[in-house]
Formats: sequence, structure tokens, C-alpha cells
Amino acid sequence: MPGQFKYIDLYQTLRKDIVEGRYRFREKMPSKRLLASTMGISLLTVEHSYALLEEEGYIEGRERSGYFVSYQDGLLFPVEEQQEQNLSLTYFQSGDKEGMAYSAIAKTVRKVLSKYGEEILSPSENQGKFFLRRALKDYLRRARGIFVEEEQILIGSGAEQLYALLVQILGREQSFAVEYPSYEKMQKIYKANGITLEFLGMGKNGIHSSALQKAKSKVLHVTPFHSFPTGITATAGKRREYLDFVRRKKAIIIEDDYDSEFSALGKPEDSLFSMDESNSVYYINSFSKTIGPAFRMAYLLLPKERTKEDLKKIAFYSCSVPVLEQCILTELLQSGEFERHINRVKRRRRSDA
Repeated sequence: MPGQFKYIDLYQTLRKDIVEGRYRFREKMPSKRLLASTMGISLLTVEHSYALLEEEGYIEGRERSGYFVSYQDGLLFPVEEQQEQNLSLTYFQSGDKEGMAYSAIAKTVRKVLSKYGEEILSPSENQGKFFLRRALKDYLRRARGIFVEEEQILIGSGAEQLYALLVQILGREQSFAVEYPSYEKMQKIYKANGITLEFLGMGKNGIHSSALQKAKSKVLHVTPFHSFPTGITATAGKRREYLDFVRRKKAIIIEDDYDSEFSALGKPEDSLFSMDESNSVYYINSFSKTIGPAFRMAYLLLPKERTKEDLKKIAFYSCSVPVLEQCILTELLQSGEFERHINRVKRRRRSDA
């Protein structure tokens, strides 16, 4: 094994072994010292890898006993955890304290006015400026492990507008399954567009398995990371259970990935979009949390095999985001300022924890 073996590589290897059943549910994992000695890597590398696996719900540590596999394949539909009678709500702050500094935005605006000139007065393509979608594509690949083409990206003026566009794409007068509790404004937008909502109760790891099994809807709207308002993050097993719901019911998932950039993990959160192999996940994220609440811009990722057909359904809509703002976001992504800001906030969160 190469001397420069990274903890993220070990994490990915162990995760694959767990998911594919080489380490079974409740089986004890090798001790950190044994694994380090066997693989010829440092104890610190193993500790970091185990920490990632534990935070994502693949393993759990027991005092003086070691680590045990806690991941269960969604196909098994494990016995549901007991219903929490008093599910605590962790309401998020407005985001003002974690928004990007005014000085950074002001510097970027000045640079954009000089760099783009009259380009800011030109009309935008319906999906958003191509150069922004290219910059976003590169960022998603580099920082999030999400691989898309520019044609799969749709720029909108906030997640709320994209919810309404998704109704246009997926069809009105049907039922969407949503987490309970969940973002109230999202519920109102769907109802206003003719959607009936089916509420699925939340447990400590995500939507209760029993609720998923009984769900009748063919569209599932979920927030796997920091669901609002509960703050619950779905475990690795639960995320695969969501994807199994798609396979069993030939359904669609709308993945609302708000706030995921600020994950405390040493790697990007695994998105359902990147895990999906059936072209059945639509992915939404916005910049109101990462840059600031006044920065009304979001993006929708379309499943590759559905992109052409989906875009035909909404081809008459113009992009609702001013070109100047699209240029500003492009510059923030290309200059690295956006990622530096994300890393600063993550370091601050860790130091405050």
C-alpha cells in the first residue's frame, strides 16, 4: 500500500466493505491498532476514517468494546425504532452570522464589473448563463463529488421557485410524500400548485421505515442533511432506504440539500443524487444559507436521462436571476472565495462545538 494512503481512501474502502456485506450488521470491526498494523498506515489515519464512518451511521463505537457495524441495508427494512414522543426541534439561525463578509462580496462585484463589462446587460439563457453552469459543474465535482453536465443544471431565484418548476416537470394533481415535520413554505407552495401532501413521520435517523413502506405517493421530497426544523440527518442506511423506495415504487425523489456544505465531516456529505443509479433523483440547493439570505439564487440538478424531456416542459420560462448576480456567483466559485468561506465557517463551528 502506498505510503501516502489517505484516511478518505480507507474510509471509502471500509464503507464499501460494509455496504456490500463483508462486515455484517452488529459485527465488530477490526481494532484501530490491528487495522493500522495490517495495512501499514498510521493509527491517526484509521482514527479519522472510523470517525467519518461513525458520523455517517455506518459504525458505532462502544466504550471499551470497540466499533460495531450499525449500517443496515434498506432492502431489509429493519424493525422500526420506537416513535419519539417528544421529537426535539433544533431551529436554525437566520444565517446572518455565517453569511459571506460584505468586503468579499464588494471586492467581487468590482472585479465582475471590470471583467464582464457589457456582458451583464446581455440576456441569460433560460437555464442560466452557461459560464455559471460550467463553474457550478466544476465546483460540484471538486467539492461535493457530484458529476453533472451543464445541460442538467437549472438556475433559479431561490428554492421556492424551483419547487414550483418541479411541479411543472413532474405533473400537477398528484401526491407528494414529505417529512413530518418539514419546511412549511415548501408545503404551501406544493399545495398552491395542486399537489396533495402525504406526511411521513420522522424518527431519529430519518423517515420511519414503517411510514415509507405504507406511503402511496410516487414522489418523495426529503432533506437528508439537517432536515428543517428538526435538524435530523439521515443515516447512511436510511439514505439507501430512500433509494430503495424509488426502486420498489418506480418513484421520484426530490432531494433538498439545504445547509449541507457546512457539514462537520472531513468529506462532502453523500447526496442521494450521486448515489442514485436509476435517474430518479432531482437535487435542489441554494446559496441563501452559504452566502446570505438576500442572495436569492438556487439550482436544480436534473437526472441525466430525463433532462431533455424535462427541459421541454419548462422551455417557455426565462431565467429569473439577473445576469449581474450570475456573474458574481461565477466569480465567487471560480476564484475559490466561496470554498474559502465555507471552510472558515466549518472551522468556526468546530471551535465553538
